[in-house]
Amino acid sequence: MLPLFSHAQRAARLGRFACLALLAGAANLARLAAGTPSDSPLPPSEARAAGPELLAAELQADRLVVKIGGALFTEYHFGPDTKYPYFYPVLGPRSGRTVTVHRTEPYPHHSSIFLGCDRVNGGNFWQEGLERGRIVSRRLRLVCERGERIEFEQECVWERQGAAPPFDDWRRVNLSVPEPDVRFMDFEVRLTARGEVRIEKTNHSLLAVRVAPDLAVSGGGTLRNARGQRAEAGTFGQPAAWAVFGAKRGEGFESVGLFSHPTNPWYPEPWFTRDYGFMSPTPLNWLGPEGLRLASGQVLRFRYRVVIAAVEPDSPRLQAWFADWAR
Repeated sequence: MLPLFSHAQRAARLGRFACLALLAGAANLARLAAGTPSDSPLPPSEARAAGPELLAAELQADRLVVKIGGALFTEYHFGPDTKYPYFYPVLGPRSGRTVTVHRTEPYPHHSSIFLGCDRVNGGNFWQEGLERGRIVSRRLRLVCERGERIEFEQECVWERQGAAPPFDDWRRVNLSVPEPDVRFMDFEVRLTARGEVRIEKTNHSLLAVRVAPDLAVSGGGTLRNARGQRAEAGTFGQPAAWAVFGAKRGEGFESVGLFSHPTNPWYPEPWFTRDYGFMSPTPLNWLGPEGLRLASGQVLRFRYRVVIAAVEPDSPRLQAWFADWAR
């Protein structure tokens, strides 16, 4: 597997230079905005005609707030009362409504877009109960805070009362708007074992998405994977490069896709899917009874992309976006 996370300091410096270049472009676009204040969103019709939209991030004590064209896009929560860092809300490009949910039934521990894992050295870093295990943010650094993309790096520790932490967690997240009606959320994650780690067979693992009820199959939406298999009955346990939920909202469609990169361990992973709106490429659910054992210092690396777009869930653009990203 390629060393995806080498030369981190050098990459951070390059990211700063890229931000400066993007800021110069931002100033030019702002002058073209006909006096529209930077904190006032353009009307949707004007925003779609204006070309690439500018992003801005504000780092607060317990969250990172990201706006597109001055309007809220998402918030990344990592405060002391969180089980793990997660994005919520995540607003659709056409409807302006969130395409994900959290703290909802069934399974209120599904927090929109999040990464966690159950049954790690006896701890639970997935379901309710902070004392059972938490993924604690130690440091979040904005690499690029304004322009055509937002990028940040975060250091976390997986902690549990009365037990040694199993993982150091490093992640880089990149948010971009390649087209006015398309949002990409790119994740790079590195989990480093602090000591010997055993993860028992579990269906609660790694990156997951819980979509809004109207996008779910149970709410009239569509679930399909990269192989064209559909709904929970067709996608559950099936290996695939990606999966997507989507539905018509008003006059147009909105969809949420989750991609797994070909460099990920176990790719293409079998998926855990539910018609009520849950999807996750979850290889640990299909391991043998011995589970997964890691030696001290061993590293697991993952890359994912979440796509939020005003397209039908059967759109061929999803496969095109995946192919371009996978290269």
